[in-house]
Order: sequence, then structure tokens, then C-alpha cells
Amino acid sequence: MQETKVPVVDHVDIDKFMGDWYVIAHIPTFIEKIAYNAVETYALNADGTIATTFTFNKGGFDGPQKIYRPKGFVVPNTGNAEWGMQFIWPIKAQYKISYLDSSYTNTIIARDALDYVWLMSRDKNLSEAEIIRFTELIKSMGYNVDNLRRVPHE
Repeated sequence: MQETKVPVVDHVDIDKFMGDWYVIAHIPTFIEKIAYNAVETYALNADGTIATTFTFNKGGFDGPQKIYRPKGFVVPNTGNAEWGMQFIWPIKAQYKISYLDSSYTNTIIARDALDYVWLMSRDKNLSEAEIIRFTELIKSMGYNVDNLRRVPHE
């Protein structure tokens, strides 16, 4: 099976990208299939790696809080738009910043394998029109958006 090449943005100002991002919708990995209140937080380490904290409630708003702390590694010569995300050494999963608005408010993280995707925002309440627009953008990358799950937030 040949992988698609999903787009990446030309350049990411890594300092502006740091901070909290609400996961609005995703084609989830196995650990996030029943995630509620999902938030991904990034902080730049002194060595240039990215400390990542992924938190969510499992199974419902009152479900147990889960916390994962993978480490991000910016791929050289990609304008900071492609990372390797390491949950388990030595494997680094592909992480491509395929869309990022100029205000660093909304982003889409994609993968060439078209297996997982994340629509994230600084605001947990996107309008229906915005969600539809981003869903169409994800579809245009080659994803089956029937598998897209909206993440509930309270």
C-alpha cells in the first residue's frame, strides 16, 4: 500500500505553537477512542524537543483522567511542520502540521498513512460552520471522514 503525502504548512513558529490545544475532532488512536475533554499541551524543552502532555477523561465527562506524556522531535529542514512523536522508545510516529491558521488558533495534524488525524483549536467551542469547513479540508487530504469523531468538551 502506497502512502499519500499529506500537505504540510510552509513554516511553524514553534514558540507560537506551544501551549494548550483542544482536540475538537479526530480519527482516534486506540487510546483516545472514548476520550472526553481531550487537550494536547506543548512546551519547548531547552534541547529543542517538545514536552507534550495529552489529557482526557476516559469514557465520559466524569470518567477517570488519563495523562500521556510523549516527546516531540522536530524533523530538521521541515520548517518545524513535521515532527516525530515518541510514546515508546525508539518509535517516533509521524506528526504533520497540515493546516495552521495565521493566528495559531486552529490546526490539523495529519499522517501520510491517513490512519489518524486531529483537528485542534485554542477554543473548545468551534462553530458548526467551522467544523464542517475543517471536515471538508480533512476529506480533501484523502481521509475517510466517516471515521471522524467529535470529541465532547464541557
